[in-house]
Amino acid sequence: MPVLYDTHHRSQAQGQIQGPIQGQIQGRAQGEDALPVTAPAGAAQWRVLLVDDHPLFREGLAAALNLDDAFTVVGQAACADEAVAEAGRAAPDLVVMDLGLPGRSGLEATRRILCARPGARVMVMTMSEDDDSLLAAVRAGARGYLLKGAGRDEILRALHTVARGGAVFSPRMAERLGVLLGASGAASAKEAFPTLTAREREVLDLLAGGLGYRQIAQRLVVTDKTVRNHVGSIFAKLQVHDRAQAIVRAREAGLGGE
Repeated sequence: MPVLYDTHHRSQAQGQIQGPIQGQIQGRAQGEDALPVTAPAGAAQWRVLLVDDHPLFREGLAAALNLDDAFTVVGQAACADEAVAEAGRAAPDLVVMDLGLPGRSGLEATRRILCARPGARVMVMTMSEDDDSLLAAVRAGARGYLLKGAGRDEILRALHTVARGGAVFSPRMAERLGVLLGASGAASAKEAFPTLTAREREVLDLLAGGLGYRQIAQRLVVTDKTVRNHVGSIFAKLQVHDRAQAIVRAREAGLGGE
């Protein structure tokens, strides 16, 4: 059973993982009935895009999701380019992503989708259990990593958690992430962006996490103008021309995991 980290309900936390994916992710292992099948507050359903090059897998997962009132499948794609195009058309809240796609990888698709839609959430479903794939997926912006052998109920619980802003990893993967990210994560942003001040790195991290300027201002208790000044300085120091390019650079360095 995967460990489900619901970052919006920290008072229920019993365990912790250290690492830049979220600074401190607090969570607890959930039981079979821990996640109620309810639609998201303020919206009819979570919109889901399925990305996998095996039609039978996509159709089976689509059938399972369409039986859950909280989800509606708004698109399917068999390769990275199709996934990016479908994400632009269907505006999904949630993307279920395979890594082993023909042509461009699922990692590339994840980066491109999240650059265009920073508020979307990606859960990887794959056959790959190696550390490199896990770490690369997290750094690309994925909020969950589940093996394709997972059962229907396990998948639905995981998707509920990711849709609500949590993170989902198996216990072994969560432990490995703590080691991998703990060893390189906190220092990687400083090493990648040595010219940024601590405040600028904080702003860049929040940008990469999908927050807008006003949300960042509220989080840091500063004015919108102050945030825009920081962003302008970040663009100049990173030699990028827009927010999307800055987010790509930030996520490659492991920022934006909160």
